[in-house]
Amino acid sequence: MDVLPNNRTSPSSHTEFVLRGFPGVSKSRELLAVPFFTVYVLILAGSLIIMYRIWMEKSLQSPMYYLIFLLFAVNMTCNTAIVPNTLVALLFGMEQISLGGCFFQMFFMYTMVMFESNVLLLMALDRYVAICKPLRYHDVMTGRLLLLLSIFGFVECNLLVSPIIIVASRVEFCFSNLILDFACENMVLLNLGCGNIDDIQIVGLMVRILVTAMDITLLLVSYSSILYAAMNVVTGKARHKTLHTCGTHLSVVVLNYSCGLLSSIAYRMPISINLQNLTSAIYYLFPATIHPFIYGYRVKEIRLCLIKAWTR
Repeated sequence: MDVLPNNRTSPSSHTEFVLRGFPGVSKSRELLAVPFFTVYVLILAGSLIIMYRIWMEKSLQSPMYYLIFLLFAVNMTCNTAIVPNTLVALLFGMEQISLGGCFFQMFFMYTMVMFESNVLLLMALDRYVAICKPLRYHDVMTGRLLLLLSIFGFVECNLLVSPIIIVASRVEFCFSNLILDFACENMVLLNLGCGNIDDIQIVGLMVRILVTAMDITLLLVSYSSILYAAMNVVTGKARHKTLHTCGTHLSVVVLNYSCGLLSSIAYRMPISINLQNLTSAIYYLFPATIHPFIYGYRVKEIRLCLIKAWTR
């Protein structure tokens, strides 16, 4: 597929693009498939194992484990929208993607990322009620409430992502059809558009800042209340267990947002395309790879179920 020169005045608008992730290592692209494939297998295997144990074990049928199950499902779905397509491009050179396919991947990817943040908020809510309102926990955190909150969160994420896709779909991409990334990132794709795209980029940035700021604020408020209650109400072993459980969730929150912050900073710094691609890969793949190890090791009930299943 031909690539237009760097000229924003071309009259034609591209409908087919080339995803060229890590352009600086084009001579050994097949080798890049090895870490991507390995990480993807780890994500699928780790997530499915823990999801299966939560589904099968009656002792794990509670709101907290339902949310852990949902988190792993979101992780798998998000990475399935990215990695298989990347593997096909690296191994077989099938790098072409249609404009519609690019928008679909972007929509699916961003929706899952936002919904993952929503699930982390629900986890914080669950721990807040369990620690600050223990006597009302089973009355408040019902399966029906969690289902409604999950559906509401998913619909909300769709509504937040839709303006980004709608605005981007109105751009004429006549600058080039070469996307120097392994996924259809909004910022990378819009840089291929003609004319003034500053307003469009501002819309996407405002949505991201609004969602991130709101989520982080709610998380900080929730965990501040939890820590205050744990230090002033809970004592002895109960306090240790409470702090241990909250520490597990906090480590996941910090991991996710740190990787997201790293990726956002990298896209706005004058660094090489390969480093930007690397930070993007870390953002999407690394947390999902680590989550099974965090929950499998730090959550005692899940760890014991895994050990019991292994000894069988």
